[in-house]
Amino acid sequence: MTITKRRIGDRDVHPVGLGCMNITHAYGPPIDETEAKALLLRALDLGCDFLDTATIYGLGRSEELIGEALGHRRKEYFLASKCVLGFQDGQRVLDARPEAIKAACEASLKRLRTDVIDLYYLHRPDPKVPIEDSAGALADLVKDGKIRFIGLSEMGEAQLRRAHAVHPVAAMQSEYSLWVRNPEIAVLDACRELGTVLVAFSPVGRGFLADPPADPATFHDIDMRRFMFPRFSPEFYPKNLALLDEARAVAREAGCTVAQLALAWTLAKGDHVIPIPGTTKRAHLEDNHAAASATLTAAQVARLDSHFAPERAAGPRYNPVGQASVTTEMYDFEKQAHGG
Repeated sequence: MTITKRRIGDRDVHPVGLGCMNITHAYGPPIDETEAKALLLRALDLGCDFLDTATIYGLGRSEELIGEALGHRRKEYFLASKCVLGFQDGQRVLDARPEAIKAACEASLKRLRTDVIDLYYLHRPDPKVPIEDSAGALADLVKDGKIRFIGLSEMGEAQLRRAHAVHPVAAMQSEYSLWVRNPEIAVLDACRELGTVLVAFSPVGRGFLADPPADPATFHDIDMRRFMFPRFSPEFYPKNLALLDEARAVAREAGCTVAQLALAWTLAKGDHVIPIPGTTKRAHLEDNHAAASATLTAAQVARLDSHFAPERAAGPRYNPVGQASVTTEMYDFEKQAHGG
């Protein structure tokens, strides 16, 4: 089967990219670095040519691993990284001042062992800095040849349009999956209108839309799903697990795994959508990559749309701290749950 690539910036890439957060943190301890490098090399060998990382992933170690493992094959992949979100004295901090963005970019270039980053995102909105100022700093980096395209992450339509007025925004990264439908409120259509790619992170629902454990108590003590994402809590998780029966049924019809079904559904939402599932296992990498060959009928997509209607997900997407750090649109029932 011939795979139709999707355009991001000025490059055509495989429809399923690779998110590089998991190899250094988030869902448990970092994986063995030899295995992490083997995973990255396997991605390129498969033809996975869109890699997405960030300064905060492993406090820069994700970027370093990409540079160490793939620096000699730099021309083979479209490279994205992010700034603004970091750690200081054990606390997450936001700093979108122009001088901070430019300093972060210089540090990322060194860690990534490259002269230019293809796509550089503002990882989170900084309420202390007008988006126009931050977008202006990214535009300066484009002029200086340090980055090629600019992006935003976890922001809403209004900030997308404001930033786009300063410099064309090549990509908006948002959580988007059967389990998280918020981009459909406004951002998905705004991206289509502006010629911006929607980069869908956590398209497999942080593992929920794959082969999830029956009991979230089995998660590692430092797994973010234990404390940051209430849908995995003992209160809500059993209710969410009940949603998967229909997904498994449709996957059997389509002849694919549930993870591939989740990715195929995301791909069906527009040619301007590129999912970037993350993983620590080469078998899952290969399964995700092959999702580009999975096909869903219009009836199957509609069936999944209905079954995974936004209000059927039990629990908030983020805990209060996490929700306060983003400006993505919310459904009315979510606003009520957060007291808004």
